[in-house]
Amino acid sequence: MWRKASAVVLLALAAGYFYQGSPELPEQILQYINLPVFWSSSHNLSSQKSGEQVISAAWEALITLPTRQWSKVAVGVNACVDVVVSGVGLLQALAVDPGTGLDHEVLHSKEDLREAFIHYMEHGAAAERFFSDKEVFQMIARAAAEYPGAKLYVGGNAALISQKLATYPDLMVLLCGPVGPKLHEMLDEQIVVPPDSLQEMDEFHLILEYKAGEKWGPTQAPQANRFIFSHDVSNGEMSSLEIFVASLEEFQPELVVLSGLHMMEGQGKELWEERLKEAVSAIADIRKDIPIHLELASMTNKDYMNSIMQEQVLPIVSSIGLNEQELLFLSQASEGPHADLGAWKGVPDVGQVSDILLWILEQQGRTDPLSEADLTRIHFHTLAYHILATVEGYWANEAAAVMAGARVASSQACGLQSVDIGKVELKAPLEFHSSYFEPREKLSLNPAEPVTVWRRGNVTFHLTPVLVCKQPLRTVGLGDAISAEGLIYSELKTQQPF
Repeated sequence: MWRKASAVVLLALAAGYFYQGSPELPEQILQYINLPVFWSSSHNLSSQKSGEQVISAAWEALITLPTRQWSKVAVGVNACVDVVVSGVGLLQALAVDPGTGLDHEVLHSKEDLREAFIHYMEHGAAAERFFSDKEVFQMIARAAAEYPGAKLYVGGNAALISQKLATYPDLMVLLCGPVGPKLHEMLDEQIVVPPDSLQEMDEFHLILEYKAGEKWGPTQAPQANRFIFSHDVSNGEMSSLEIFVASLEEFQPELVVLSGLHMMEGQGKELWEERLKEAVSAIADIRKDIPIHLELASMTNKDYMNSIMQEQVLPIVSSIGLNEQELLFLSQASEGPHADLGAWKGVPDVGQVSDILLWILEQQGRTDPLSEADLTRIHFHTLAYHILATVEGYWANEAAAVMAGARVASSQACGLQSVDIGKVELKAPLEFHSSYFEPREKLSLNPAEPVTVWRRGNVTFHLTPVLVCKQPLRTVGLGDAISAEGLIYSELKTQQPF
């Protein structure tokens, strides 16, 4: 035993003597005598700590624009002015007391607003609701506009996507929707608005934001997010859809981005059943060689979501963008994979997300070459990571597209033009599975090459982490910016016409 100890000491001294000439020698010697590699462990720990820096640097090196870029994109049809205000602060100013949360598909009173806000705040989840009482809504809107620190922004998925696309100077953007004087004034001058889309009054949406850890009574938000509500009839009826489709003939876009279907949910079944059929007919009039991206948003009515699927909305679009709540609700509404989940617990399981994405593309998309469906692309985003799922043979530059979406989420949440390593953190799982079911592939995340790729049948999945902003300044419009950026970096393969 003493001989062995002496040998260890001698080897250690030798290691110290030769270390300056050969920095690798101590590790080699320690491995040889079967002792823990303390230097190596320390080095690995240091690498883990700088994971955010490694990922950010990799993004900058790997994100490249596609060979063929869009020159004209048409976007419609929901647009408004957002009034952004502290949710807890506004409700306190309205003399509303905290209590228990309860979801409401439609808000009819201040009490409904309080309960729905608390319900989503305690889950840290985003939601959007229609407020049925016009007079009460106008009273709340006035209080919001007068609340200290309230800010006015461009709002509505279509307008926000247009604003993001307009940051690229070589891209011409058409925006069609209910554009009032205040919104028109705030839009980027690069955005073209058809005369028929202009209206005398703006549509206002109230955005009640809350911060991670913020408390109101017994409720504490697990993460930063927002609750949106409005009394918006123009957007609620998608009144600009026919104007939008009619304007495409003159504008001649290479890509169409459609949003606002979720706004019809609050109008009642009788209205949306008929209007949805008209919407499908209008969308079907768009030339088949123009890809259509549909941006989904928060919905609560399973019948309405089923109608979106059954009335053939998803199969006639080429691409969709959605978050974790929208993805799970879509599966719940049609009894798809993991429909028994009430809600995600923490970071959504990658395998479960992958299962639902594959199911959507198989049920509503063109995974079968003989299918007449057009859906071949889904851009999924959640706080910790993004996944781009595409049917093989239709899209290119997917890795750059999914990384670009994650990068803009990291920078925009912090209110910056680029990622600040000191203000973000990595929350994505470092190891995960390709499916929740067997057989499944075990996968891992490499910060130096921050896109994990796997295939299931003829569907390819690209996953990248998000560097989550520690103290987000504004959460509204992140999903729209993510989808817009992902589309900018996506390329449609010309040999596969839609």
